[in-house]
Amino acid sequence: MTNTIKISLVSLAVIPLIVFSGCEKNHTSHSVHEHSHVVSSSVIAQQRATLLNSLDGSQGAQAPRDIDSVVGTNSKKTVTAPSYTQMNLCDIHFHISAEHKGGEFTQYAGNGDGHGYGTGYKYSGSLTHEEKAPYAHDGSKLFTNAHNPLESGDTFEVHYVYTSNTGDTLGHSLGTCLVDGKADFLRVETQVYVAVNDRDALDFTNLTKVSGDGTVGNLYQAANIPNNTGTPVQYEGSTTGAGYNKKVSPYQVTWNVRPKVAKVDIKTVGEWCLDNEFDEDHAHDVRNLVKNPLLLSPIVGH
Repeated sequence: MTNTIKISLVSLAVIPLIVFSGCEKNHTSHSVHEHSHVVSSSVIAQQRATLLNSLDGSQGAQAPRDIDSVVGTNSKKTVTAPSYTQMNLCDIHFHISAEHKGGEFTQYAGNGDGHGYGTGYKYSGSLTHEEKAPYAHDGSKLFTNAHNPLESGDTFEVHYVYTSNTGDTLGHSLGTCLVDGKADFLRVETQVYVAVNDRDALDFTNLTKVSGDGTVGNLYQAANIPNNTGTPVQYEGSTTGAGYNKKVSPYQVTWNVRPKVAKVDIKTVGEWCLDNEFDEDHAHDVRNLVKNPLLLSPIVGH
């Protein structure tokens, strides 16, 4: 039996529409992110309680999660998507900091503003002073937006989103992954990066390079997802984003999260945000880490 995911474009509004931003020249990154305020832990706890209360018994497991923990008791939806090489790339976007926890990204960024900004998980390793040096950027939205501007030293999680649909699937937001609001399967290949002020670091425009034309036998692919960042942890979850902090996402996604980070040249992240197939120009918000076993699938073979 085909397991068809029916997703309305309105429901996917947790991944916001982004207006392409123009540029100014020769600005310098702020030393800290300018979030409006940081909420108390009781606010996050209440959001988690509300999320659990929204579970009516029919929804499947949620995301993001701690990939180092195999605990989970929700097996409502367990149909695993095919390998990403057998699916069509449809979207690439990213979040500051990592939505997932585990591997080399276990340092809590803080509670943030309660709306998905200023929270998540950071690289738990060390960086040199040169890697963290402020970057003299071009003034574009990636570096100057009020919620989550990218700065040298920031951790960010990239979602390479795949769909079982074929054809011209490339575009902005998860809505592009659907045909008539449907997809049999969705998969997210996940890589956590650290933005460093180093021209010798990896080129983000290369890491997001797209090959193929979307047809059977020549599917769209992210051709250069790193293959040296550890054995990915695969699990069944859901769509993410702060819009689901207080309600369960009903949409199944197979996740594949690599446990080690890769360092990328912050300059090339800015270049990608000025010119990419997905009309992305800044980072998305972060959903609270899902912790309750009733909301998590068991991780098998990890």
